[in-house]
Amino acid sequence: MDNSNEVHEFLVSRRGQVTPEQAGLQTFGDNKHVCRGSDAKKSPCSPASVWITTIVWNAACWVASPTMFSMPLREPSQLDEAEREHLFDLAQAAASSPRRPARKKVLQLRPSIRRILDGMTGVPAYVRDAHLNILDANVLCRSLYGDTLAPESLPLNLARFVFIDQQSKELFIEWETIADDVAGILRAEAGRTPEDRNLSDLIGELATRSDPFRKRWARHNVRLHRTALKKLRNPLVGEIELTGDALELTGDGLTLITYTAPKGSEAQQQLDLLLSWLTSDRVEKQ
Repeated sequence: MDNSNEVHEFLVSRRGQVTPEQAGLQTFGDNKHVCRGSDAKKSPCSPASVWITTIVWNAACWVASPTMFSMPLREPSQLDEAEREHLFDLAQAAASSPRRPARKKVLQLRPSIRRILDGMTGVPAYVRDAHLNILDANVLCRSLYGDTLAPESLPLNLARFVFIDQQSKELFIEWETIADDVAGILRAEAGRTPEDRNLSDLIGELATRSDPFRKRWARHNVRLHRTALKKLRNPLVGEIELTGDALELTGDGLTLITYTAPKGSEAQQQLDLLLSWLTSDRVEKQ
């Protein structure tokens, strides 16, 4: 990744989503020229040039002093939390000395994390790394995902599955939203670790093999995956809507993803049916 251009390209991508008025700039005349401060008394300014100049200046200041200049970035640019964090990561990377690209070691689950997964009998859950590699899942989650998370399929890269495997469109009812989220998570991670060669290889592969990914990557959208409604299609219980929560495993660089449903809801009844089916299947095999 070329860090020298990433900050500018990201800000240009945000510019199209914010009006001059939202950015705190005044408009004058039918041509919608905008100026700021004393510039308004001199000559008309281009909305694009003023917007970008203002935010690029703030970004440059942020590199020098992130704490002091956090407020200017928050207001003029209208960036959300994920976008502010991403811009800070990009600015840090651009300001740092180039480092030799390194491949991350394959992460292994500690036995205690496997025990946590196995102990969550009533809640579908899996563990993934920062590259969206699903390393392991509990029995209920494997049943929820069908054959996708079969033990022999793990580790499974969720990004490859979503953008390359057509079965993902059968599993995820709102595939477009999932695809947006996956691309946004990878974009944010690339900003945090631009020297990660494994991640660069993954992004390059997806960009080569998937037009939907390539289009989303060009938008520079970023995501913080914390909680969201997920709609899945299961061969046994049909369509099911669950709340997915991402819980960071501090010190491991891993994330625990859980799926839950409100007590007494139709979705909870569907989870109970899956669990009942798994229990009866185990009894028959004994």
